[in-house]
Amino acid sequence: MRYASDHKAETRERVLKEAAKEIRAKGPDNVAVAGIMARAGLTHGGFYAHFPSKDALVKEAIGTMFADARARTEKIDAKGDPRAVLRTYVDFYLSPAHRDSRDRGCPLPTLSGDFARAQPATRDRFGAGVEGIAGRLAAPLAKLGYPDPGAEAHALLAQLVGGVALARAVGDPALSDAMLADTHASIARRYGLETAQ
Repeated sequence: MRYASDHKAETRERVLKEAAKEIRAKGPDNVAVAGIMARAGLTHGGFYAHFPSKDALVKEAIGTMFADARARTEKIDAKGDPRAVLRTYVDFYLSPAHRDSRDRGCPLPTLSGDFARAQPATRDRFGAGVEGIAGRLAAPLAKLGYPDPGAEAHALLAQLVGGVALARAVGDPALSDAMLADTHASIARRYGLETAQ
């Protein structure tokens, strides 16, 4: 059977999407190639036609994770008012829906600890994703006149990621909700976002 010329690329993309979901849900060390291939509708034996190793798959899937997250937030960047852009990011990031969506949300709260122990090339790929998110936060901060918007974006991102990571980690739902709300309120006060829409 002959396949269209783009069949291999489409198949590879399907495997990467399944791997990204699985890595978000279980962490990079707990994913199984056979399970990823099965969810992509393929056999385990076909894996090596696309990737030389599981490590290579994980490294490539990082890019897919960040691209998925970027696609979900593109509408936010299109808002004109920089305070409204920041407010929308903060509202989304610190929402219970984002907290509860490990397999679809931002990979940072779930995977930062895992990738801290990864191979240098994988850490570099993860770092590029972090910088992409920080850059999207830095743009409205620059418009608001912050003298070092890149540094400010790093600090803001660290607070967002930490708030979600801790809210996910605690067992008490009320405490989890309070962590999200308290982090949101602190950021909103710091950047004057209380009335931004």
